[in-house]
Amino acid sequence: MNVDAVARRVLAEFEEMPGLSLTPRQASRLFGLDHDVCKIVLDTLVDLAYLRQTHAGTVTLGDRVAA
Repeated sequence: MNVDAVARRVLAEFEEMPGLSLTPRQASRLFGLDHDVCKIVLDTLVDLAYLRQTHAGTVTLGDRVAA
């Protein structure tokens, strides 16, 4: 599995639906990913500011725009 490709796919979904807000478990199911892999991808995208984590524990589109 190419983690970069998975991260791009996940980010594309959030960019396509800017109001999307998912828990890691929901994201894992939606994207068909193992929970641990999904958590790594989400954490990486949060660290890079493409996504942000809310106080409720969900992730949503961040402030950084993908090139």
